[in-house]
Amino acid sequence: MKYLIYMILLFSSMNPKIIFDFNKNSDVQDWIVVDDAVMGGESSSTFILNDDGFGVFEGSISLENNGGFSSVRYRFQKIQVKEYTSIIIKLQGDGKEYQFRIKSNSGDYYSYIAPFSTSGEWQEIEIPLKEMYPSFRGRKLNQPNFSKDSIEEITFLIGNKKKEKFKLLIDKIELK
Repeated sequence: MKYLIYMILLFSSMNPKIIFDFNKNSDVQDWIVVDDAVMGGESSSTFILNDDGFGVFEGSISLENNGGFSSVRYRFQKIQVKEYTSIIIKLQGDGKEYQFRIKSNSGDYYSYIAPFSTSGEWQEIEIPLKEMYPSFRGRKLNQPNFSKDSIEEITFLIGNKKKEKFKLLIDKIELK
């Protein structure tokens, strides 16, 4: 029993690891927008740092020319994730559905995905790493869920199969 209590205390006291903490001095030039225009679609989006120091991902989704998605990705030096169980994202959405994606290697053709809903209010989204499933071009792959030792890319994506405007404010992304 003592061992169990010790382990609970050890893991509950582990410090979160910041992946990105937006503030008025953040450099967002490494956040890259990728819209369906890469395959002929007509969706468009932007990613900026607003005056309050939040990352703002916004735009409009078009279904023209087989389009239907917008995304923003961030690549970074590998972060070891073995000691962490979840990703926590502090954000304010617009009531729409989004996906959070990670890659262990930025060159992988597939991503590990977790869909999430936004409420229109500020919220903390907790995504268990082991529940993120592998997917490529909207199709779930017949492979195990995320169990890698590191990540080096994160992505926010919207693709709800409908024409819509969207706006997502991001404050912080961290491992817990």
